Amino acid sequence: MDAIEAILTRRSTRNYRPDPVEKEKLDRILEAAVQAPSGGNNQSCHFLVIQSRDVIRKLVEMTERAFAGMEADENTYASLRHSIEASKKGGYVFCYNAPLLIAVANRKGYGNNIADCACAIENMMIAANALDLGSCWINQLRWLNEDPCLVEYLQTLGMEENERVYGAVIIGYPAGELNRSLMKQKGNKITLINE
Repeated sequence: MDAIEAILTRRSTRNYRPDPVEKEKLDRILEAAVQAPSGGNNQSCHFLVIQSRDVIRKLVEMTERAFAGMEADENTYASLRHSIEASKKGGYVFCYNAPLLIAVANRKGYGNNIADCACAIENMMIAANALDLGSCWINQLRWLNEDPCLVEYLQTLGMEENERVYGAVIIGYPAGELNRSLMKQKGNKITLINE
């Protein structure tokens, strides 16, 4: 699969088999992550590569508890509202039971923290697609990146005191067939300026 095909055929996967991602594939995905561009070539992303089922389960419990304590209304961003409402009902699993969760942290107050994390996550998702793995961008840890309990727990996993999570990705083998159909576009304007 060439690079353009890997980009065009990448789709979000929200249902995973429990099979772990092989070390060789994980190494390639992380290689793609660290090669992502960063502002001023700062290379300040910190990748928390979580394969432990117990750690993922603890993060699921913590995020559900945090979201259940929040309120949402019609003006709340739709995905965030979904996380809050689903958490209040119980049984909310923000990472779709994927066997691999990679939280991407960066320095608080650094002007390119979100952009640098986004570039690395996109590289990982494209690499995962090229390796016949599913992936999905995960925002929940970013939305809760100032939750004291979650910050403290992530620090026990290795996140630095001056860092916060600005994005995350889940990766694994899809429970069904890997969807690579081209997506119908409904937005994203393009304006050509030739002169």
